[in-house]
Amino acid sequence: MSNQAKRIVLVSRPVGEPKATDFRVEDCALPVPGAGQVLLRTIWLSLDPYMRGRMSDGPSYAAPVPIGGVMEGGTVSEVVASNNAGFAKGDIVLSRAGWQTHALSDGKGLAKIDPKLGPVSTAVGVLCMPGMTAYTGLLDIGKPQAGETVVVAAASGAVGSAVGQIAKIKGARAVGIAGGKDKCDYVRRELGFDDCLDHRDPNLAAKLKEACPKGIDVYFENVGGAVFEAVFPLLNAFARVPVCGLIAQYNDTGEKVPKWAGAMMRSVLTKCLTIRGFIVSDSRPLFQFLLVKLGRLPPEYGRRFTPRVSGEPAAA
Repeated sequence: MSNQAKRIVLVSRPVGEPKATDFRVEDCALPVPGAGQVLLRTIWLSLDPYMRGRMSDGPSYAAPVPIGGVMEGGTVSEVVASNNAGFAKGDIVLSRAGWQTHALSDGKGLAKIDPKLGPVSTAVGVLCMPGMTAYTGLLDIGKPQAGETVVVAAASGAVGSAVGQIAKIKGARAVGIAGGKDKCDYVRRELGFDDCLDHRDPNLAAKLKEACPKGIDVYFENVGGAVFEAVFPLLNAFARVPVCGLIAQYNDTGEKVPKWAGAMMRSVLTKCLTIRGFIVSDSRPLFQFLLVKLGRLPPEYGRRFTPRVSGEPAAA
């Protein structure tokens, strides 16, 4: 094993779209674990839209990455040296090591992963945060019913891809929105959505109306911006909108109130719409369900997590 490690640190708060100059790659000596510590080697790093928020220091549900700090990120890591009785060399664990090749941990917050259960990458994918986000947002808030139409923004992404497949399992019609022909083909052919539209198409609104002749009952929001504007007029009475992300707006500088906000609120009232934002980590029952009952992590992992507000279990 090399005695060198690399890490990526945040050196300035991005204004608008992040630039390479907002970060710095640092070479450093390989950390040496002390008493009770383990040395982790990153195998998989999850790069997720929420990280844009961690680069800023505005009000949020989580603390920002400090200037000079290693960028935040979930990882699947290998224990390469251990002075902790709870972990042995060679163990594969779920961690929050961030954007670096190696990290030290005292074992708190680590969870062992059994590679026999499936590809270890799923611990930062469908069997962890992205999958849990899809599950809780769609079933707790969206509550799709058989025969309804579910529209999913960013449908080819880690969260959206799971949302559409869960909707299909529930007997709903799944329509995705993604960027470009290749992604749309993937959503239809590989993921099994009923249709998928390109958000770059200048005729998106008209084509979405054609794809949803009975209107939209559930809209899983990952994007905001022009996609939301195309979807909103098609929402049926009593439609549900789980708000997971607004990636089209993450690089905006300054708050903007759209001119049509008043008309939107009128529709919220007259159509009795439910629009609810959510943070997946607030749901303890969901962590226990997906991480434990699906066999990815041991039962004690669910008990370690403390949400801001304890939610009710998602529908099975």
